[in-house]
Amino acid sequence: MSSSAALPCVRLIVEAPTRVDTDLLIVPIFEAESPSEAVPAIDTASGGEAGRAMTSGEIKGRLYEHFLTPVVESGLGAKRIALVGGGKAGDFDLERLRKVAAAAALIARGRRIPRVAFLLRGPLGGPDAVQAVTEGLILAGFSVDQYKTGERFGPPAAELAVIAHGHDGDTRALERAVERGKILGDSSNFARAFANEPSNVLTPRVFAERATAIAKSAGVRVEVLDEKEIASLGMGLLLGVARGSVEPPRLIVMHHEPAGAPQAPVLGLVGKGITFDTGGISIKPAEGMERMKDDMAGGAAVVCAMRAISLLKAPIRVVGVVPTTENMPGGRAMKPGDILTGASGKTVEVINTDAEGRLILGDGLWYAQQLGATHLVDVATLTGACVVGLGKVASGLFGRPDAWRDTVEAVALKAGDRCWPMPLYDEYFDQIRSEIADMINSGGRAGGACTAAIFLKEFAGTLPWAHMDIAGTAWADESKPYQPKGPIGIAVRTLAELPFTYERW
Repeated sequence: MSSSAALPCVRLIVEAPTRVDTDLLIVPIFEAESPSEAVPAIDTASGGEAGRAMTSGEIKGRLYEHFLTPVVESGLGAKRIALVGGGKAGDFDLERLRKVAAAAALIARGRRIPRVAFLLRGPLGGPDAVQAVTEGLILAGFSVDQYKTGERFGPPAAELAVIAHGHDGDTRALERAVERGKILGDSSNFARAFANEPSNVLTPRVFAERATAIAKSAGVRVEVLDEKEIASLGMGLLLGVARGSVEPPRLIVMHHEPAGAPQAPVLGLVGKGITFDTGGISIKPAEGMERMKDDMAGGAAVVCAMRAISLLKAPIRVVGVVPTTENMPGGRAMKPGDILTGASGKTVEVINTDAEGRLILGDGLWYAQQLGATHLVDVATLTGACVVGLGKVASGLFGRPDAWRDTVEAVALKAGDRCWPMPLYDEYFDQIRSEIADMINSGGRAGGACTAAIFLKEFAGTLPWAHMDIAGTAWADESKPYQPKGPIGIAVRTLAELPFTYERW
C-alpha cells in the first residue's frame, strides 16, 4: 500500500547535544524554567537569543508553543534551534512527551527542514521515554494530501534523531526502544493511510488485498475468505449487511504464531471493516456522510497492529479477524424488520440498518473463538452515542471481567490511546430484547453506546472480552499542534503492546 508515512532513518544519539550535526535541534522547555537552567550552552550558541526569548516571555514553556533561532556562534553542531513548550514539568507524562515530539516534528516539516534531532530532557527518561519520542517523530510524517496535485505540505524529515545524553541505562535498551517506536509509529501511519482512502478506491476487496500485503511483509500468515467461504461458515450477519452492495464482502484472517509460543493464552483481535457506511435503508443525513469512509478504522487498527506484533516478535499467539463490507441501500439490502442468523446461531431482528457494525463484529467475535482465542478485544467506530458521552477526546471502553478491562485500559493509556471505562449492566440487555428473535440490533438513543456493547457481549461467549468504541477518536475534525485534521490511527499501539503484558492476564 502506498503510505505517505514512509519510514525515515531514526537514530539514537547518546553524545552531548552540542556535538550533534543536524539542521534543527529541538529542545523542550518547561514553564517557570530559567534560561540558565534550561538552555545554557544552547543560549550561547544562539547569541543569547534563546535566553532573551525566555526572559522576555516570548516563549514561556507553555504547551506546544515554539521559538526558532539560528546558531550564530561556534560550539554547536546544529544549524538552528527550536525551543518547544512542554507545559508544567509536573504534568509531563509519556502521552504529553509523544505529542510534544510530534508537534516539534510538524513545525520542522512545515519549514521543510530535512534533518531533525530531539533532545530528551525533563522529568522523563529511559526506554519508555525514548520510545514515546520516536513514535511522536514518526507520527508527524503522515500526510492526508496524497491526492492533491498542487501545493502540498512539506515532506517528512529525511533523518530523525533522539538525543538521550546523560540518561542512565543500557544503550542497547534505548536502541531497542527507538526500533520499537519506529515500528509502532509507522504501523499507526499505515492505519491512518487506510482510513484516509476514499471508498471508491478502498473497496472491501482492495482493503483485503492491501491488508494481506502489509501483514505478509511482516511475517503474518494471512487468509482472505470470499463471500462463498463466508456463507459456508454461516455468517448471516456479515452477509446481511453486505447484501445491499455490488461489492462483495471479505473476511481478513491473520495469524501470529511465534515458534515456541504457549498454547494459551491466545489474543483475539477483531476490527470493524465497513469501508463505507451510508446507513443502508435507514440512510444517514447527507451532511458529513463523506466521513464514513473511515468506518473501517477499527479494522485498519487490527491489520496494522498485527504487522507491529509480528515485527516486535510478541511472545504469544495472536489472531486478527476483520470482517469487511460496505453498507449500502441497494435493491437487495437488508431492511428494518428482517431477521438475520449469525454463525453462532443467534438471531437478530434488524430495527435500524445503520446499526450494522455490531452485526459484522458479532460474526467476527464468534470466528476468533473458533480460531482458538482465549482473550478478546474488538475495536470499532461503533456509535454516535459514545461521541455524545465522551466527545472526541476519549474512546469508550467496555469489558468483562473488570481485571481484563483494566488491563486493556492501562496499556491504552500508556500507548497514548486515551479511553474511559463504561458500564455493562445487565439491564441494558432489556433494551435490545426482541419479541421474535434473540435480540434486536438497536436499543434506541438512551445509553446507545452501552446497548451496542451489551449486544457484542452476547457474541463473546464466556471469554475475557473488551470493546473499544473509537467513533469519537478515530478522526480529528480540526488540526492540533501535534495532529493534523484527519485520521489518527487510534488503537494500533494499544493492540500491539497488549501481547507483551500476557503474564499479568
